[in-house]
Amino acid sequence: MGLKNNVVVWLIVLAVRSALDAPPAMAEEPPSSGDAKTMQETHAHTNRLIDATSPYLLQHAHNPVDWYEWGEEAFAKAKKEDKPIFLSIGYSACHWCHVMEHETFESEEVADFVNNRFVCVKVDREERPDVDEIYMHITQMMNKGHGGWPMSVFMTDEREPIYAGTYFPKAQFMQLCRQIHDLWTSDRQRIAEQSVQIRAALDEWAKGDAPHEDVIGKDRVSEVAKLLAGYFDRQKGGFRSDGNKFPPSMSMDLMLRVHRQTKDPDLLSAVNVTLQNMADGGIYDHLGGGICRYSTDPDWLVPHFEKMLYDQALVSAIYLDAFQATNNPRYEAVARDIFAYVLDDLQSDDGGFYSTRDADSEGMEGAFYIWKVEQIKAVLGEERGALFCEFYDVTDKGNWFESRGHAPAGAKNILRIKTSANDFAKSKGLELADFEKQLATCRKELYTEREKRVHPGLDDKVLTGWNGLMIASLAKGARVLDDPKYSESAARAADFVLTKMRKDGRLLRTHRKGESRLTGYLSDYAFMIEGLLNLYEATFDPRWLTEAQALTDVTIKHYLDKDGGGFYFTADDAEKLIARSKNPRDGAIPSGNSVHAMNLVRLGVMLDRADYRAHAEGIFKSFKSAVEGSPSQFERMLCAVDMYHDRVKEIVVAGDAGESSTGELVRSVYAGFLPNKVLLLAGNPGGGKTALVQDDMALLKGKKPVDGKPAVYVCENKVCKRPVTEAVELRKQLGFR
Repeated sequence: MGLKNNVVVWLIVLAVRSALDAPPAMAEEPPSSGDAKTMQETHAHTNRLIDATSPYLLQHAHNPVDWYEWGEEAFAKAKKEDKPIFLSIGYSACHWCHVMEHETFESEEVADFVNNRFVCVKVDREERPDVDEIYMHITQMMNKGHGGWPMSVFMTDEREPIYAGTYFPKAQFMQLCRQIHDLWTSDRQRIAEQSVQIRAALDEWAKGDAPHEDVIGKDRVSEVAKLLAGYFDRQKGGFRSDGNKFPPSMSMDLMLRVHRQTKDPDLLSAVNVTLQNMADGGIYDHLGGGICRYSTDPDWLVPHFEKMLYDQALVSAIYLDAFQATNNPRYEAVARDIFAYVLDDLQSDDGGFYSTRDADSEGMEGAFYIWKVEQIKAVLGEERGALFCEFYDVTDKGNWFESRGHAPAGAKNILRIKTSANDFAKSKGLELADFEKQLATCRKELYTEREKRVHPGLDDKVLTGWNGLMIASLAKGARVLDDPKYSESAARAADFVLTKMRKDGRLLRTHRKGESRLTGYLSDYAFMIEGLLNLYEATFDPRWLTEAQALTDVTIKHYLDKDGGGFYFTADDAEKLIARSKNPRDGAIPSGNSVHAMNLVRLGVMLDRADYRAHAEGIFKSFKSAVEGSPSQFERMLCAVDMYHDRVKEIVVAGDAGESSTGELVRSVYAGFLPNKVLLLAGNPGGGKTALVQDDMALLKGKKPVDGKPAVYVCENKVCKRPVTEAVELRKQLGFR
């Protein structure tokens, strides 16, 4: 595009670039995400971020930089004083955000310069994903598709971008600030001309393509699944890369779905290799459970150590799916360990799930997680310690050779598995069961010792959408693993969101320390609705289905693009930004449109709502060109397309949920991988809950026990097979072996 070329030309004149490959060392750990007000007497500076609720903003509350939160106060000051705005966007667990804060935003020299020439605004991207989405797109336009955090944006008081980048070392940041200031004072016309070009491209992006008359075709589902599988590393799993590897949860979801229908062995192989290597690698916490955000190497060894709630949700869900598809007990174990980590470390006493556990502690990335041989032997003793070290690749020279200043110095090891427990036990002449029991005991002892270390920081804000993702996975886990403690925890979180993070029937985005705020986004609704639907199927409590329907109606009223189909990211009465997008692309988390398309298909079947199905079709028509033009970034949407075109299994259980025979039938529904199904109870859900009214729901009509026994009706498009009362017969009807 001409815009991209023009931007690149004048950025070359500015002579700036990111230098992420050679950053200076960070000095120390940022302020705690705890109550910063209690600490202000000990700090030389306290800015207005001291009144923020975001832990990320509170980390900057004692910078000498005169930060503002995003809002009219900052924009009015910029206009009144005729100053450009410096916008910095990040999040509390972001390692490079910490680095830039310490070396740049804690500098008196930097603060003196920017405070006099700019209005400085801090944004937590997790609280304001609408702001982040727009300026990240601009950053990528200006940097040949590259972006990241911290995001550094210079803009006018009308929020029009001047220049955007990511991390800058202090010297380069100062150079850039001087050049932007010179441009602002000497060549405002150039800024105005570029703004016109950027806005044109931004408007084109936000508007998207014209909707098609027909929906995304079924063939596209299998085409993309096979194409994605071709990009996978067949030795180590994940997408082929010489550098970072992210858990490709949504891609594997799509591949498992297509494998179920086609039996293509390449698809299942790609999934198995990936899940096994992730579970063996350092990206997985072998002591405490949980998964890190990504690996910095192609072998899954050295992670970026932050633990995001959404990764715990998405990764645990794909391990559950793979367990159903393969019956591999390792996948069950990993899913359970992730759940155990979340319930132990990220669930609040009130039920809501916290957002993130940081990568850094004591000023160093990964310091909490690494080991030396002598540390392990001090806990386990010489003999057990030596065996443990050999199995988990802990050596005197270390297996993590990071030399940059932000990593701990000296020999350091990240626990990983290089040989299967079975092969290792054989090589040592040990019985597998005895060896695994010994490993479990050792892990428990080392975990107890690790708990004595300084923990990485906790971002204790509760985000509605991320809670929805976790609720969905836990509720699925309750059924797949036949363990009600997961649905109980999911129900506590759902109750927290619906009672503490909703006002006048509308969801709010974020909650911390008793305060909920910010109008919810489409993703908040879509993810919560998915969680509620899964929670209904896990508990048969009609409340969750009723709440899901109510939230769906809110999305239709306030987020629907009534002309072009699909749903906007922001509500029609939300703050007006320089663009209102309905971006369908899946990224680190799925897009709101992708998840909501699935919700609408499911609810259309469960409640016999043709209008819901029509809105799903509107999504598939609106984004058909985008999906057909890209082999990736739409994996979750294609899962919804798969369900839309597939013969959805409409499964109705007729009986009392509390009866053991009913429970046995329900367990059979989850005995294999059957993603395109809905599950309803025609009968007493138990616990004093009111049953669904059969006369009001087409799927429930005429569904009753048979000869006094609980029965299951398996239907497609309301045409039912004969009801069954035996689990073995039900598994046959569902196609399970």
